[in-house]
Amino acid sequence: MNVLERIRKTFVYVAAVGCVVMVAAYLAGVGSTKAAGPPQAADQDVELQLGQQIFDELKAKGEIVESSPLYDQLRPISDAITRAAQPQYNHPFKFYLVHETQPNAFATPGGNVYVVDSLLYFVKNTEELAGTLCHEVSHTIHRDSVTLMEKDQKLTERDIAAAVLLGHPLAIALLGKLHSLSYSRDVESRADITGSDVCAATGYNPWGLVWLFRDFQNANMGQVPQLLSDHPGNQNRVNALEKHFRDNPSVFGKFNSDPKSAKPMSVPKDAPEVFLR
Repeated sequence: MNVLERIRKTFVYVAAVGCVVMVAAYLAGVGSTKAAGPPQAADQDVELQLGQQIFDELKAKGEIVESSPLYDQLRPISDAITRAAQPQYNHPFKFYLVHETQPNAFATPGGNVYVVDSLLYFVKNTEELAGTLCHEVSHTIHRDSVTLMEKDQKLTERDIAAAVLLGHPLAIALLGKLHSLSYSRDVESRADITGSDVCAATGYNPWGLVWLFRDFQNANMGQVPQLLSDHPGNQNRVNALEKHFRDNPSVFGKFNSDPKSAKPMSVPKDAPEVFLR
């Protein structure tokens, strides 16, 4: 199951719960003149609930790695990204290793970022890993997953909740439609650009994401992991990143575009893992 499918399921669940709460509050106090909270605060609450539900799902499936030597390779990168990206998001970023079959990384609403353990073995260098994680963090900064679902059906969380609770035919159509959602190339490219800015601020080479795209372009399509099947990539995205680098020499001019300059990943083979229960 890809990250958007996870978020889709959780989105509907959280929205339904929210609708139950609203109905209960209404029945308990019809006619109340108490002002509603600011919309932004309500959106943030939904993001936190979405993030917590996905965390609970991964924990229940025994996928979250509580401790492993692999964290020694991940933490320097994740700490640097947190320092650079945190001012752009109102909830704390937290990074977790998870165990799944395909190399992948995904960020969820609320600030959690999940890195599949095999991704550390898949990337060729620390810059490719940093670029991937900066890209994922940027989706959270932009609220891309929640916005995608809202805009695709021109609905809000409350509309979705009402449809589900009332058994409206819209709910059935909505659930089927959301199975096929994916980010557009424009959304992905925007996350690339923001991610490269975040990456430059960390001190890691933002060319890492370009190198990763090129590796995927040269790979056998049957070997492309979920990381890129979830995130459509093409030469246009590479071109957009390269143009961004050229247009901002004061930020990116100091970074070497040659992948031979990268620091190879040093990951212990068959590192032990203890899972969160």
